[in-house]
Amino acid sequence: MSLNAAPQWDFSSEEGRENYQRALKAYPGQAIVDLSALKANMAKLVSWVSASGSGAQVMGVIKADAYGHGLIPSALAALAGGATWLGSAQPREALLVRRAGIGPERCRILVLMYNGTTAPLGELIAHDIDISVGSLTGIAQVAKAAEELGRPARVHVEVDTGFGRNGFAPDRFDEALTALKTHAGRGELEVVGLWSHLAVADMPNVPGFVASTDAQVKAFEDFDDRMRAAGLEPRVRHLANTAATLSRPEIHYELTRPGIGFYGYEPDPSMGVPGDYQLQPAMTLQAQLGTVKDLPAGHGISYGRTYLTQGATSTAILPLGYADGIHRSASGFDRSGAMGREHLGGPVRLMTKQGPRLARVSGRVCMDQCVLDLRSRARDLGVAEGDTVVLFGPGRGEAQVEPTADDWARSADTISYEIFTCLRNRIPRLYLHAAQALPAEDLRLLDPRALL
Repeated sequence: MSLNAAPQWDFSSEEGRENYQRALKAYPGQAIVDLSALKANMAKLVSWVSASGSGAQVMGVIKADAYGHGLIPSALAALAGGATWLGSAQPREALLVRRAGIGPERCRILVLMYNGTTAPLGELIAHDIDISVGSLTGIAQVAKAAEELGRPARVHVEVDTGFGRNGFAPDRFDEALTALKTHAGRGELEVVGLWSHLAVADMPNVPGFVASTDAQVKAFEDFDDRMRAAGLEPRVRHLANTAATLSRPEIHYELTRPGIGFYGYEPDPSMGVPGDYQLQPAMTLQAQLGTVKDLPAGHGISYGRTYLTQGATSTAILPLGYADGIHRSASGFDRSGAMGREHLGGPVRLMTKQGPRLARVSGRVCMDQCVLDLRSRARDLGVAEGDTVVLFGPGRGEAQVEPTADDWARSADTISYEIFTCLRNRIPRLYLHAAQALPAEDLRLLDPRALL
């Protein structure tokens, strides 16, 4: 019987169990997403905003396929948790949400970025999707699409308060206001909102970064004053990301835009851990081991001989690699290998006869696989081909043999966001607790084969 380091999944029905078994046959790795956790995270964020007394609404940010969690299931969980807006980066995402059956009577959707010369702006307007404008070209193209369609486009004006990315800089804002007023006067644009993005709000314990965020807030309010003076009063102002939603209630304004918090993670480890905010990571990434074999001491593992076994040991193949989104920078080196230095590879929880144990990626991550040095004989551990292991999920961290995406981020020298947004779609997404998290009418919008 195979050992299982994953939780005992709470299948909703025999069909759910069959869906799980089908996924295991289809691919040796699975991403399990708990929709109840997503709903609870959003409810917590909504409660947090409500407690500030701002009266602000909350947007669930679902860009990048909902941070790799799945666009439509995550959108529905956000709405079930109390979000009234959804935010997408690209037009494609917003249109998929509308075409799935989530209409404007349920939520507003804002598209944050696009190429104004080729984006399907007319489709966005026709589907009652709000559009960000941050360039004169964007204003002109959105207005043109609205004129051709014969209905005004709802726009949110993006301003650059110091992030240096998208949006109008202060010296071009008067031109933007003139263009906006012209097109609004013709009935082509309805100027709804004003927004910007914070650069370092996720480090509230660093005085210099606090001062930088204060400066961005001041710049945002200056843009707001200029817009009002021009007779274009924004009804919906939004600046707060997850970090500011949690730590700066004074800038909740009319809308907040939590992203990473919805998926159960803190914006930066310097702010603590998810549990500090009563958030729960919603995704578990698991896999089934491939070949398990014995190796002698001094044996090289993977490309470049960056890792040499320290003693007689067993290794196991983790059948996920960088083609699945496992970062090559999470490779494991040891001092006896060709690099001459140690780097701890990504942590993996496996089950043994003695209980859970942590193994690490040993040697370089390959395209479709990694190697784990078990640092013991597999027969003594009871580890065998087909065992289910966990790369990350909700838990107390690798020190407690419960690795999280934060642990993988440290190994890969990146952030938790990148750990799950990079997971490729060849890894099946499976959804727990759909019936508990969503109203019955929403279940029909999901692929029944993906429900556990």
